[in-house]
Amino acid sequence: MKLSHSQAVCVMVAVTALWAMAGVVTRQLESARSFEITFWRSFFTVVSLLIILPLWQGHSVFKRMPWRSHYFWLSGVCWSIMFTAFMVALTLTAVANVLITLALGPLITALFSWLITGQRLPLRTWCAVWLAGIGIGWMFASQIDVAANGFWLGVTVAIAVPIAGAVQWNLVQRSQSQGLALDLVPSVLLGAVISSLFTLPWSVPFQATAVDIQWLALLGLFQLAIPCVLSVVCAKVLKAAEVSLLALLEVIFGIALAWFGADEKPAVQALLGGSLVLFALLLNELFAWRQRNV
Repeated sequence: MKLSHSQAVCVMVAVTALWAMAGVVTRQLESARSFEITFWRSFFTVVSLLIILPLWQGHSVFKRMPWRSHYFWLSGVCWSIMFTAFMVALTLTAVANVLITLALGPLITALFSWLITGQRLPLRTWCAVWLAGIGIGWMFASQIDVAANGFWLGVTVAIAVPIAGAVQWNLVQRSQSQGLALDLVPSVLLGAVISSLFTLPWSVPFQATAVDIQWLALLGLFQLAIPCVLSVVCAKVLKAAEVSLLALLEVIFGIALAWFGADEKPAVQALLGGSLVLFALLLNELFAWRQRNV
């Protein structure tokens, strides 16, 4: 699957909308909590990909998996960290603290792009990164509680998510720039397997009801398996910092879905901060479109 830049941006927007459904879906859970949610979500991601990958790339997809490539294993570890650390961080500190930490993703990715691939980002992208960061900060600054128990531990765990994401997006770009015919889509499956195995001991005894299992199976397929595979495809076209920047839409979509799906009305600063994030993203894509058409 080869996308144009505009197609990749549109697909990435759809990806973030699917990622954002986690919040409103977890509101429907009856008994499952923390590690058990992560386990079942990752488990059903594995099941989904075991079906999706052969249908998409043929039954020989598993034979073609680059087991000897360090890119493949490192990418899988990055996915497992992203699948696991977010939920763990939420059990340690407030949601606002976690989301503020995740907002560092585009900046970390931009720095890694320079350090890992030597890629110099245009001024428009740097401006968009800072504007979006300010927007996320505006949304949640009033809710940050540095003095709360677990703040520093929760933030330390949460920072693993944007760092792993930055490494992941740059891995795709670096393998591309080196001319490697490497398919990192199956690394999503590897990451889900690692996440499932890691969280299993912490999930026992299981408390999820039959209804919970159905919701978590939905998350495994539509919130992780499908969008994460598509994000790897997009990362082959978009710059790493651009992928990370667009990923901030997950926060915006998450607030909107919680508002309409769970009647959680956002505060005024959340709406204003979200508007600033959207403005930064639109400005970046508008200038990118103009440069491509000059």
